[in-house]
Amino acid sequence: MIDLALAGAIDRPDGDGRAGGGRCDDAVRFTVAIDDGRIVAIRFGADACPSTTAAAAWLATAASGVTLLDAARLGTAAAQAVVGGARACVEVAVDALHAAIGDAFCRGASVPGDGRLAVAMSGGVDSAVALVEAHAAGLAPVGVTLALWIDPLAPDASRACCAPDAVRRARDACHALGVPHVGLDLRDAFRERVVDPFIAAYAAGATPNPCTRCNGDFRLHELVAFADRIGARRLRTGHYARVDELDGVAVIGRGVDETKDQSYMLARVPADVVARLDLPLAGRTKADTRAVAVAHGLAAAGVAESQEVCFLGGGQLRPFLRRAGVRASPGAVEDERGRRLGGHDGSIGFTPGQRRGVGVSADEPLYVLRTDVARNAVVVAPRSRLGTRQVWLDEVRLSVPQERYDAVLRHRAAPISATLHDGMLTLERDAFAVAPGQTAALYAGDLVVGSAMIASAPIG
Repeated sequence: MIDLALAGAIDRPDGDGRAGGGRCDDAVRFTVAIDDGRIVAIRFGADACPSTTAAAAWLATAASGVTLLDAARLGTAAAQAVVGGARACVEVAVDALHAAIGDAFCRGASVPGDGRLAVAMSGGVDSAVALVEAHAAGLAPVGVTLALWIDPLAPDASRACCAPDAVRRARDACHALGVPHVGLDLRDAFRERVVDPFIAAYAAGATPNPCTRCNGDFRLHELVAFADRIGARRLRTGHYARVDELDGVAVIGRGVDETKDQSYMLARVPADVVARLDLPLAGRTKADTRAVAVAHGLAAAGVAESQEVCFLGGGQLRPFLRRAGVRASPGAVEDERGRRLGGHDGSIGFTPGQRRGVGVSADEPLYVLRTDVARNAVVVAPRSRLGTRQVWLDEVRLSVPQERYDAVLRHRAAPISATLHDGMLTLERDAFAVAPGQTAALYAGDLVVGSAMIASAPIG
């Protein structure tokens, strides 16, 4: 039964969600009042077609008086089965309800009980398999997806793991199993804590890695905080890495698939967060995971994975940085003696070791050695000049200090044995194209025992 008396809005709600669009350019709003994790009052407003309005009314009726997690089980398929209408119309109402549920959790709502498992859902195949296996094992999973900031001018926002389509795929995957799904809108916080430092680093002439910063300082912290609110002791993710222990401290270890190992990307995650992680794909290859997805008939089995900076949405780095206010003006490409060899249209985005796009010719190949932001110059040199055995570090985090480390100075780089003293990493052999702003992951064997940000790498 649909209760149309639930139309309207709640003053000072505990959760407020809005959505719009669809084939009829609809607009829907839900407001909810929460008490002890239960929706004690709910209202909806719809400037929408009959199908979307009917879906909103049904969702409000179904969510009234139930817990936030029970309301988080309500989805597009269930609403469409009751009220009919086009999926695109019904989906607008579902988006709005789930926005209100997510907003309630963002404001600090919690649900009594324990024994649950939070599962981070990206909309891709890895998290879909992590979810379906948790459900099959009776682990009481609750899916959670973070909606993160994407460049408004991105040419293809669907390529981002945090895009609206990805959130919907994750939600549908959960609802197909009867599992609750919660989406947390953290776009503003992500912009402030990940994107803005990324822009500032490029403006300073560095080459940042936003993924290690996001995992280590933002995303997993927020997911663990959500797990606490729903009584989940562990957070399951689809990363290809493992959780291990060294000297009583939880640490990240390499996964078995060398081509997919994500331990470097998790290097900055602190031990207290690592201890909460459940990483079921550690012992699998990507092919194994896709085979499981196909066997279960998961829609995510064929979803392509993103290999780029998520918030660029397939866009190019330099235009994005220019729009963000990073100065880009023509300057000189020079050798180490300051002799002009050519020109560039902006030094931003050049990184040590880069050869393509340098735009100069010489008797031997020339690579970017460094950028000089103050003079707007790009300095190039033969590859032999790019080697260094000393790297100055910043933001050093050691979970289990060692006498020697295997240092990985860029994603997929080979480890180099090194010692660390007063922020100086001394390598036993040359490392080439070391880039300030990148993460230095410090391993003991195949275990991550520390991390740092590369501040500088003296040459010569």
